[in-house]
Parts: sequence; structure tokens; C-alpha cells
Amino acid sequence: MAIYSLKKSYQLKDLQEIDFKDLWGDHGIFTTMWIFGKPAKILFFDNHIKNMIKSLKDYKIKKRSLKKDILKIINQNLSKKKNYNHLLRVALNKKILSISLRKRISPKLDFNLKIVNLKRERPQYKNLKYKKILSYLSKIDNSRSDIGLLSNNKLLETGTSNLLFIKDNKVFTPKKNYYEGNTYKYLKSKIKRIIKKDVLVKEIKNYDEILLIGSGKGVASVKTIRQLGWKRKNLNQFKNFLKFYRSAINKCNLHKF
Repeated sequence: MAIYSLKKSYQLKDLQEIDFKDLWGDHGIFTTMWIFGKPAKILFFDNHIKNMIKSLKDYKIKKRSLKKDILKIINQNLSKKKNYNHLLRVALNKKILSISLRKRISPKLDFNLKIVNLKRERPQYKNLKYKKILSYLSKIDNSRSDIGLLSNNKLLETGTSNLLFIKDNKVFTPKKNYYEGNTYKYLKSKIKRIIKKDVLVKEIKNYDEILLIGSGKGVASVKTIRQLGWKRKNLNQFKNFLKFYRSAINKCNLHKF
């Protein structure tokens, strides 16, 4: 179970602080960002905010000063003296803006993917319909496991991350029904070709590597999917993607919060 060091909510109209509401299950959008170092940096910060605002428009949640408001609240709640390695979640519905902060847990190399039959509602968005996923995640060690979402015998994404599948050093990603996260988009821009295809359960044994990509996990390599009898064959592309990811970390700029 995640332990939070910060939980705050504000009225969206005037940023007046109210009792905390996590907003899970509501009609709205959230984003989760990795905040690290001292003074704090947030990886892919501008893209997180831009994508969030774009999604909020599709959800008919509009406020002209939204980016400014988010920056103000982050500034009020982050310490310039603290050394961070945390996940900062920003969530909004039509009336409330909530933020929370929890420690980031690094994935181990003996990482297992647990398959569950589940597809998120409107999965192209990072929406707040996450209660079933959170229920599954609360029962596992997130440093050693995640849930793989399966629908119509096709693997889509995990409870926290995008999925990449490697065969003969070729990189594949599911065709549809998942959210393209900011870490995924960055790494996709660095790889010459990522092939979109349906990733079928019956074909899973053909893949050499399976990678998780996201703010929480960074780049993680799956060792086993015990339910399907799959085992990792090598770490070739994992090392390649990790190199690109570390480059992004090194180039990450400080933000004036």
C-alpha cells in the first residue's frame, strides 16, 4: 500500500483549500509525474501538463488559468530544501483539483506481470476510472509486480505503465485501447521503428523481452508471466531503452516552482 507524504485538495474556481478528496471514480483526468533531486526536477513536466489540459478539454473541464493554477499549487507544496524521489499526482474534476505525493518505488529485475481480464474505460485518456486497478495493485508488491490488462485475448497495458514487446530486437506495441504516456512518447521518438500489432496471449511465448514504460517504473524489464509460462530471454533492448531514459534524466531542466 502506498504511503503518502502529501494529500491536498482545492476548489478549482478559486483554489481555496478543502478537505482532501482523491477523486478516484470521478469524471476527470489525472497525471502522475516523477519528481526527483534537490532542488526538485520533474521529468517531462511540460508534456505532462500539456497532455492533461488537452484531455481535460475533451472531458469538458475548462479553466483558462489551469496551467498557472497547477504551477501555483505545486510551488506552495514542494520544498526547495528536500531531496525528492517521489511521484506527484495531479487530478481534476469539474470542481476540484487534488494533489498527492508518495515515494517512488524502483522495480526489481525479478519482475512478474500478473494478467487480469480488464480494459480501462476510455483507455486513450488518463482518466479517474481506476478503482478496479487500484484494488488489484493494493494486493501486490509494486517493486516486483504489476498487472497486465487483457481484453479479447490481447495485452494492452499495465495498471501503471505502457508495454513494449521485443522479438529479434524488433519493438512492438499494442494497436489500440491504451494511453500513450509521456515516457513512452519520449522513448518512441528515440527508436527508429515501433511496430503496432495486436499482442495475443497465444503468441506471447514468441517474445524475447517485455518492457514496462512509465513515470512510476521508468524502464522496467519483466522477468516472468507465470500464468502464461513466459520467461525473459535477454535484456538487450531493456539496456538500450534504459540508456535513452537516463539521457532524458540527465537533460531534465530545473523548473521555477
